[in-house]
Amino acid sequence: MTKKVNIKIEGIPYQVDEGMTILEAAKACGYEIPSLCAFNHGECNSGSCRVCLVETTGARGLVASCVYPVVEGMEVRISSPKAVDARRRSVELLLSNHNKNCQQCDKNGQCELLHVASLTGARDDAFGGCLTEVHIDRLAPGLVRDTSKCILCGRCIERCKNVQGLGILGYENRGFNTFVAPAENRSFKDSPCIQCGQCVNICPTGALMEHSEIDKVDEAFRSGKKVIVQVAPAVRAALGEEFGYPIGTPVTGKMIAALRRLGFDRVYDVNFGADLTIMEEGTELLNRVKNGGVLPMITSCSPGWVNYAEYNYGDLLPHLSSCKSPHQMQGAIIKSYWAEQNGIDPKDIFVVSVMPCVAKKDEKDRAQLEVNGIRDVDAVITTRELARMIRRSGILFNRLPDEEWDQDIMGDYSGAAVIFGVTGGVMEAALRTVHYVLTGQEKQEIIFKEVRGHEGGIREATIDIKDFMTVNVAIASGMKAAKVLLDDIRAGKSKYHFIEIMGCPGGCINGGGQPYVRSCFLPNEDDNILDTYKEKRAKALYSEDERQVIRQSHNNPQIKELYEKFLGEPNSHKAHELLHTHYAEREGFNEL
Repeated sequence: MTKKVNIKIEGIPYQVDEGMTILEAAKACGYEIPSLCAFNHGECNSGSCRVCLVETTGARGLVASCVYPVVEGMEVRISSPKAVDARRRSVELLLSNHNKNCQQCDKNGQCELLHVASLTGARDDAFGGCLTEVHIDRLAPGLVRDTSKCILCGRCIERCKNVQGLGILGYENRGFNTFVAPAENRSFKDSPCIQCGQCVNICPTGALMEHSEIDKVDEAFRSGKKVIVQVAPAVRAALGEEFGYPIGTPVTGKMIAALRRLGFDRVYDVNFGADLTIMEEGTELLNRVKNGGVLPMITSCSPGWVNYAEYNYGDLLPHLSSCKSPHQMQGAIIKSYWAEQNGIDPKDIFVVSVMPCVAKKDEKDRAQLEVNGIRDVDAVITTRELARMIRRSGILFNRLPDEEWDQDIMGDYSGAAVIFGVTGGVMEAALRTVHYVLTGQEKQEIIFKEVRGHEGGIREATIDIKDFMTVNVAIASGMKAAKVLLDDIRAGKSKYHFIEIMGCPGGCINGGGQPYVRSCFLPNEDDNILDTYKEKRAKALYSEDERQVIRQSHNNPQIKELYEKFLGEPNSHKAHELLHTHYAEREGFNEL
């Protein structure tokens, strides 16, 4: 049982858990102290921003409530003139060295600095003087860094280190000249950054953003090309948040309607590509098991994970499946089979992928992902970018009818494909098909509960497929967790046949391109939303899986037709030409 301590806040006595910070205790007692850290994602560096100052009894006076623990008999004043003035001055000091072009900032409306400035009554012209030298990095395909908007909170530094185990970002220089950057102020492009975008999700301002490709899409519309859009499953579980829907509300039908009104010639679901991936990846796994191939085989759907492997585990690249990710596979099919069926030159097709992932922007530019000089995918926009396109077009999302995907050639998909967006989903989808291929029978209990869940970092299971084989599997999301599995493989201690690795914690539902989750901007959500948002988004995908009539990839009739009329069979020569790729070891830092 947690020990309690007695404190007073604004003269009112409370009992709170020992070990809480003042900020946490105040929240538990019904107070919201302005802050830039703890009640957003828990990434608090050292209380350096001083936005959450309160007055306490004792010699210390003003303290940063996010790091200062409660003690027996403490009295806290949040609204004293001294505390109110100190918080306002702290924010004014941040504003004094900040690029205040709010109207042009993509973070406008969800900027935490602007939020606390409003709460504290801070003035943007309270302090004048010199500004820190500005560094802007736009070279990387996925990320943009603009130090003129950075407030040195350190949240990005902590996220990269604690979740991904990388430490790409750090403080450069000292004092007034301090800024946040990769080592030696290199570009993300010239550092071992995996482009996952988790730093973007945690940044309170617009200092870190995805590299927008909306202009590429606009240009494609003007070019007269056939502009085809394909959407990842995790997008439908989160897009509604941008338009006021509760977290975890699936908005598939309205999303499709919005895409049509934006002008796309075809609107397809990447779930078709996910079903195709399972056919190729499941066959590859069975071939490796039967023929003594490299095991364990590791999934290759997550480009952030692939980047991590190329930078840090070049010796383990043969373990990666050679399958392209689902949207790249589908892009290749659109520019081959679909183009052939519709009598269109692939050069006149422009494929746009809507992804929950920032690393997909980097992935589409990989040299290995083109066929006969034709890129599989031409542009990638995130869930957030799609929301911006919808808003600027004047579309009232909430009033849209529910419409269906285009059905020609690649409209069908299975429930197995839908759950690709959740950690463990690729594994579960593959097991559904591997079971059938080995036994010739559908598994009666189709859900593999052993591979589901978000907690613990690593999950493992042993799956007995009747008398045919026992499959040892493992699942990890986030590179810090994945490193444990990879080090075991490197040491020759791995017992697994198949491993699923996702670059972002929780999988694609928590990708670096998904809507921001900030408690301060979600007043209608429950208090523990920051602990449950991944589960709520995952539930949206699992519920769609349950609603599908077809729940295994191998039963998708259009996938069967694709193989019969075009590809031949899984892992055929033509399938390898269009749907498979290879990897190359990369140096951690390129020459400047």
